[in-house]
Amino acid sequence: MSALHCKKHALWRWICWLLAALIVIQTAAVMGSIQAFSTLSAPVKADAAVVLGAAVWRGQPSPVFQERINHAIRLYQERQVQSIIFTGGIGLRDDQAESEVARQYAVRQGIPENAIYIETTSTTTYGNLAEAAKLAGQHGVCCVLVVSDPLHMKRAVTMARDLGLEAYPSPTPTSRYRSLRTRLAFLIDETLDYVLYLLRAGLPH
Repeated sequence: MSALHCKKHALWRWICWLLAALIVIQTAAVMGSIQAFSTLSAPVKADAAVVLGAAVWRGQPSPVFQERINHAIRLYQERQVQSIIFTGGIGLRDDQAESEVARQYAVRQGIPENAIYIETTSTTTYGNLAEAAKLAGQHGVCCVLVVSDPLHMKRAVTMARDLGLEAYPSPTPTSRYRSLRTRLAFLIDETLDYVLYLLRAGLPH
């Protein structure tokens, strides 16, 4: 192997190490921003709370979904919002839309039916928010509080704002993802999903 070839090989190896280090640093920065954003809760009054969908179990909200619904109910009861938008369509092995289950639960807790709007078609976070934006336009809703798990907040609020909503974070005060293992797994998933969303959003359509 010639000396020139050895130098080129060493240069490429150095470049690969540098790129790997930059990717690690950038990933850590994104993870840190998601973690930091998860602690933010906007103390503003809004037209509506937009509750992102989650699983339902045998016609009842799963524990994760129940946390989100309860938080939206508190926001309404404390007059921080004037209405609630529940999102989420029919999941696998379900026969009721997530949003319909949420509405029934909220009504049992004393929320007036005329203060609740639902959509029953979406199955992703972006779909939840896109359908919520349509409902917001139909009902004169401009400012919303996005309700979901804390680590979900940065991606969800970013999407909501990209869809034209004046959106602010309102994470659930508690989360079912409590252990280090479950929180780390959720954080890693959110980091990947957030980066993929930014990449897709930056591509020409």
